Amino acid sequence: MRKWTRDRAKRRPKASEKPAEAAAAPLQPAYFEQQESQPRHEQSAPEVQASEPEPVQAQDSGPSDSPGSAEKPKRRRRRGRGGRGRTRKAEPTTEGQATDATPSSEPVAAPMETSPALETVPAAPAPRPATPRAPKGVVVLAIGLPGSGKSSWFKRHNITPLSSDLLRQLLFDDPTEQRFQDLVFSNLRSMLKARLIARRPMNYVDETNLTTHDRHSWIKLAKDFGYEVQAVFFDVPVEVCLERNQKRARVVSEEVMRRMSGKLKPPAFEEGFSKITVVRVKQKE
Repeated sequence: MRKWTRDRAKRRPKASEKPAEAAAAPLQPAYFEQQESQPRHEQSAPEVQASEPEPVQAQDSGPSDSPGSAEKPKRRRRRGRGGRGRTRKAEPTTEGQATDATPSSEPVAAPMETSPALETVPAAPAPRPATPRAPKGVVVLAIGLPGSGKSSWFKRHNITPLSSDLLRQLLFDDPTEQRFQDLVFSNLRSMLKARLIARRPMNYVDETNLTTHDRHSWIKLAKDFGYEVQAVFFDVPVEVCLERNQKRARVVSEEVMRRMSGKLKPPAFEEGFSKITVVRVKQKE
């Protein structure tokens, strides 16, 4: 390492050995020498301020007989703010590029491009209104209190409906079994869904369906499968239902019957029914 530094110091030229030409020429005030060669109207130029860091350079006024005008100091290049006194060359501009780098407020027009002739496509015809599809079948809901005559009406029309009493007989061998209500009604909905999947045209549900909430699940299930929903409303007074209830095998207490009568709401077309049939009791003369 020491040998390398010693050799490098030998190869480096000393300051005393530099050629004299590299040193800058001494500054000489040539202002007074210039006055003789300049005309009178130029001799009235203002004096150079002493505070300027750079001396005034002599102007080239042509040949002169004075001995001092033979040697002229070299003009030093003044550094600009761009760095190192070099100015960047203007890059050649291509088509579509602005030649001026400064932003302009005037809009620059984009070059026009020749496009092929556009084909005129005829407008699509307006969509026709969708025609309502024919229903796949009908789901009929029975609505009424116990003892209002729902089961008798189905027997009279030779119809076997889906009912909770039928499921209790099949599941528990006892139609009066009142436990497992959730199990009974979930199976009842599954049986109706199976009939709708099989595309059976007529489907009957024999339940009380007293409130709008109770009927909503049946209506939604039928509508989802594209079926029409109808209602058969048994408009029978509570006293007549209580009287018939005493003759039935499964008797409902009077308190429960009164409570169910307070919940009963007649069906309406706003719920989604397409047809409502009302069944009333014939009055005795």
